[in-house]
Amino acid sequence: MKLRKFKAKAIKTGYWRPNTNYLEEIIRAVRGKLEDGDILVVSEKAISVALGNIVDESKVKPGLLAYFLALVWMRVVWGYFLGPILRMKRENILRFRNYPIAEGTRHKQVCINEVGLFSALRHGSEGGIDGSNVAYSFVALPLKQASQIACNIRDEILKKTGKRVAVIIADSDKTYSFRSYHIAPRRSFVKGIRDLGPLAYFLGRIFHLKRRSTPIAMCGLEADVEEILDMAKIADRVRGHGAGPTVWDMANRFGTSLTGVSWEMLEEIEHRPLVILRKSRIERKRKITPCSESKGAEIK
Repeated sequence: MKLRKFKAKAIKTGYWRPNTNYLEEIIRAVRGKLEDGDILVVSEKAISVALGNIVDESKVKPGLLAYFLALVWMRVVWGYFLGPILRMKRENILRFRNYPIAEGTRHKQVCINEVGLFSALRHGSEGGIDGSNVAYSFVALPLKQASQIACNIRDEILKKTGKRVAVIIADSDKTYSFRSYHIAPRRSFVKGIRDLGPLAYFLGRIFHLKRRSTPIAMCGLEADVEEILDMAKIADRVRGHGAGPTVWDMANRFGTSLTGVSWEMLEEIEHRPLVILRKSRIERKRKITPCSESKGAEIK
C-alpha cells in the first residue's frame, strides 16, 4: 500500500479533561467533515483522559522494587548502557542519568501495579502508560475496552451524522515490523500485532526495523495489518504531539517542573486528537455497515 492513496486531515478540538463526553466532542468536531468510507483515527490517550482512566502518581507509595528501577535500572542501566547501545539521543540519555527519584519511583510503582514488572523495565510509555499531555502527577492508562469504544464511536457517528465510517484507536508508541512480523511494546487488539513488551523496543532499535505508530483497536475496517499500520503512521504524522512528546518536553515548554503542568496550561495548546483519512476514489469503492448490524462489521 502506498501512503499517497490517503488524504489526511487532522481535526482540532479543545482539550478533553477528565469526565469530558468525548462522543459529543467527536460528533461536534467531525460533523460536516465526514464522507461514507472515511476512516477516523482517534488518539487513545485523549479517550483515556476523558474517561478518567488516569492515575494520580502523587498518591502512590513506591516499594523497594520501584526504587531499584528508578535508581539502578533507569539511572545506570538505561543511562550508561542501554541508552548508548540503542543509539538514543544524547538529551534522553542525560535525562535517564538524572532520572527523578521522587516522581520516578512513584511512576515505576504505578507501572508495576498496572502493567507488570516486565513492561516497567522500559524507559518510558511502559505498557502504554503515558504522562505527556496529562496534567500534574497524572498519567493516562491504556484502554482495556478499546475495541468496544471504537465501535461505540462508529455507531454514534452513524446515528448522529448518517455517515458510515471506520474507526481506529491509535497510540504514538511504535510497532516494529520485519516483513510480515509485527511486534509492539504494549498490547494491541489488532490481529497480527504481537506484544513483546520492552523486547519489541530493543529489537526494533538494534535491528533498525520499520516502525510505525500502533493501532490499538478498530471497528468497521477490513484491511490487512500492513495497511492498518500505515494508517496509524499517517495519522500520527499529521496529528503532532500537542504539548510535547514526553513529560520533559512538556515541562520545558511551559517552564515548570515535571509535575507542574496544569489543566489550564494544556488547554492553551492546540490539540488534534482526531484524524480523518480518506482514500482515493478507486480505493473507496467499498461498502460499510454499522457495527450494530453485524458482529465485527467491516468495510468490504
